[in-house]
Amino acid sequence: MVVADDYDILDEVYVDKERFVLGKGESCDLRLKGWNVSKLHATFLLNEGSVFIEDSGSIFGTWVDGERVNRLGPLSSNTVIKIGNYSLTLHTNQQGHEASVGRERQNRAVNHAISTIEHDFEEVLVAERPLKQASQPLPAAAPRQQFAAPAQAAPSRPAPAAVAAAAAPLPQGSRPGAGGKQVANIPARVIDLEFSRWRKTLHEAVLHEIDLRRIDANKMSEDDLKANVKSLIKELLSTTFSLPDNIDTELLTKEVLDEAVGLGPLEPMIADDSVTEIMVNRHDEIWVERGGRLELSSATFTSDLAVLGAIERIVTPLGRRIDESSPMVDARLRDGSRVNAIISPLSLRGPTLTIRKFSRRKMVAEDLIKYGSMTEDMLNILRSAVEQRLNIVVSGGTGSGKTTFLNMMSAFVPNDERIVTIEDAAELQLSQPNLVSLESRPPNVEGKGHVAIRDLVRNSLRMRPDRIIVGECRGGEALDMLQAMNTGHDGSMTTLHANSPRDALARMEVLVLMAGMNLPVRAIREQISSAVHLIIQLTRYSCGARKVTAITEVVGIESETIQLQDIFKFHREGLDQNGKTFGEFRYSGMKPVFMERLENE
Repeated sequence: MVVADDYDILDEVYVDKERFVLGKGESCDLRLKGWNVSKLHATFLLNEGSVFIEDSGSIFGTWVDGERVNRLGPLSSNTVIKIGNYSLTLHTNQQGHEASVGRERQNRAVNHAISTIEHDFEEVLVAERPLKQASQPLPAAAPRQQFAAPAQAAPSRPAPAAVAAAAAPLPQGSRPGAGGKQVANIPARVIDLEFSRWRKTLHEAVLHEIDLRRIDANKMSEDDLKANVKSLIKELLSTTFSLPDNIDTELLTKEVLDEAVGLGPLEPMIADDSVTEIMVNRHDEIWVERGGRLELSSATFTSDLAVLGAIERIVTPLGRRIDESSPMVDARLRDGSRVNAIISPLSLRGPTLTIRKFSRRKMVAEDLIKYGSMTEDMLNILRSAVEQRLNIVVSGGTGSGKTTFLNMMSAFVPNDERIVTIEDAAELQLSQPNLVSLESRPPNVEGKGHVAIRDLVRNSLRMRPDRIIVGECRGGEALDMLQAMNTGHDGSMTTLHANSPRDALARMEVLVLMAGMNLPVRAIREQISSAVHLIIQLTRYSCGARKVTAITEVVGIESETIQLQDIFKFHREGLDQNGKTFGEFRYSGMKPVFMERLENE
């Protein structure tokens, strides 16, 4: 029995009997781990020198070349089999098969090999080094060093001439999804394992020396701290470690420095304007979003401790904390980028970090027209709505661009008005001179000092605001926001999660009920119909395109139902040759009620 463990360990298993069972059960010949692997998942069957694969009724299926199979064979050499998070490549001993029919009959158990490598929908390759070649021994550390030099990689089992030497990657075109559908292409990533081992060893040594020398990072400026740690790294490299010639010392120093006092491998991603979102699933698995598409990055942290250190460096300056008693936190970077982190015991695979980056250049309305997110006529309607102090709700799903759109809309607010912004984590970037920005506060270690969005909304009413802008309504603050809109603070704006303007109204009702006031539904709907004038619906499509899919006016209430009127609506027609959503923005032909009201004034 062979157990497939770490995803970066290549292993070969020789099939030398007629039934060779794969799964995570203890009785299996090859044990594969993972939630999507059944106890008895599949079986290799050897018959007259041919190999067949048979699924054992597994829930998540056995896949061959992107298609789910129940039984398939005879299989040819280099056939790729997908089971759970594993890619299995079959190599047959063709020489032994072709040498003599008689010999084949005498020994029907022809040698076969299965090369396994766990990949979690990725291919892990060793940079500039054949997979079968054993790593060279690394130099031993000096006697004073308390951290062992990176261990020598275990050499792979030598393969006979008739057995292929390496595991083939999954087909690069696609990977199997539910029902056999082809899912987006995910490219292979390249990791230099030797460099990664040296980086981890040096990083541990640096942290040990910082602790040993009692360097207090909190009392030093960022520049002084970087200078001190950089000199410490150079000292360790010159006195303690002896690097191989193939290791780039400058690059190693930079990456260890970033990980010790910065955000580690995330620093280049944050500097890269083409990256819009960074997702750390675990220390050795980082995904990024470019152009609305997800990509697996080759960058990794050295350990879970390094990820936790990066999270703490983000949240500590903001007066927030993350530990076992408070394992979730919302925060922001200095440029306003949104950060969410969650750690053990809630995150089972280690500390998880998600960063939604904000563009260095503030998006303006003309950009949305250039990108095809809306038309100039729609922009004129929105500009008039803001200037005429209509109360506006920006609705959309996660990642649809609500905060960015709210930023853009705020640019139409006259400079002589006083604005109060209220957010969980400050993200809005308004340029008006008379601006007050408020941010909620989580409870401290003793569970005290919590200041919620609702508290800030109530307090803002005493700050003489002309407009109140709430970053997002998630709870009972929706009631206070409606009351503010109905009591002289016209022109206020907020965002909320919903998939359509009608859903936005239903969600607002639910949020008002969360305030605990036990109001009748009719009273809530009357409040909404008199407070909210315009709902702007944003949609993000699977291709990454973001569109203003509806500009809808609230025109009143009738028979306890809030009446809506679409002014503009986007009609999707399909995908263009670049895979981007295209369609038509259609004007309903109905003149907005607020325009008629303005003409009569």
